[in-house]
Amino acid sequence: MPDFHPLKIQKITRETEKAVVIDFEIPRTLKDDFTFIPGQYVTLKTEIKGEAVRRAYSICSSPLDSQLSVAVKEVENGTFSTYANRELQEGDTLEVHPPEGSFLLETNPDHQHWYAAFAAGSGITPILSMITSVLTSEPNSSFVLVYGNRNFNETMFANKLLSLVQEYPERLHIEFFYSRRQEENAKFGRIERSTINYIIKNRFKDVDFNAYYLCGPEAMIDTAKEVLNENGVDTDKVHSELFTSSSEPVSLEADLSGRTTISVLVDDETFDFTMPKDQTILNAALEQDIDAPYSCQGGVCSSCICRITEGKAVMEKNSILTDSEIEEGLVLACQAHPVTAGIKVDFDDV
Repeated sequence: MPDFHPLKIQKITRETEKAVVIDFEIPRTLKDDFTFIPGQYVTLKTEIKGEAVRRAYSICSSPLDSQLSVAVKEVENGTFSTYANRELQEGDTLEVHPPEGSFLLETNPDHQHWYAAFAAGSGITPILSMITSVLTSEPNSSFVLVYGNRNFNETMFANKLLSLVQEYPERLHIEFFYSRRQEENAKFGRIERSTINYIIKNRFKDVDFNAYYLCGPEAMIDTAKEVLNENGVDTDKVHSELFTSSSEPVSLEADLSGRTTISVLVDDETFDFTMPKDQTILNAALEQDIDAPYSCQGGVCSSCICRITEGKAVMEKNSILTDSEIEEGLVLACQAHPVTAGIKVDFDDV
């Protein structure tokens, strides 16, 4: 598994009052390591007030750009987001993990596709990378974006998106929705059932979209999936990514009393130890100073996916893995508890 690399911050741009864009300088020797597909994210690692902190952020730049960029929106009591918005400086260095993730739009210059995206708030970051890449790499494809925010001033990349509309007026169509203020050239309200039906049954009723991309609050994503399903959209066409999950951990019916013997394979090295069943596999591994991959620790990124090769584990919640992937033995280590007397976990074969 690739290691973190120290990357120098080339530029920090104030995007909104509460968000910054961080451009990283990629050394020539690491260009291949940091090649990415639109929609992927990187994990940033640093130390803040003596505490090691890791956070995952979607890449907002295009693979065709000369740098790798992420946008960080400051959240209330957010350790890293506050640090990034208030203290981080150009010239500083952060540890950055190579791009990963399964929320992808792989462009092809031969495509003649229609893409649709529903995004809210900072959910625009991976979508912006997708839009820019499609417009520049697929000359015969078009993109529809439905983008929700409170108001124009809090809308990340508003000016960038408007400039893209001017540059590609026949291929990029954007519907802005603002929930707190009436704005010119925008609709008032949130992205909800009526909004999604308006787009696919009215505004673009004659378009057969090849793919839908959903990124934002969990409630919006769930609603969009339901409406698309009701309208006969194949689930294979719908792709989504959560930044935070509002889901409460499920009440596990399994007996989590007692301990289990666990074998963890990471970077071709095996670690054997015992752990309590009521602890997650990730936390148990970290307590053993095992360099297991992780980022959000909230079950919404894919950094800690591992494979159960022997034994069984149950997850508190899951917003990433499909039923078929779970049947293959994949779990999120940050959410998984062993339920058998012995278990073997492989972080390399994922």
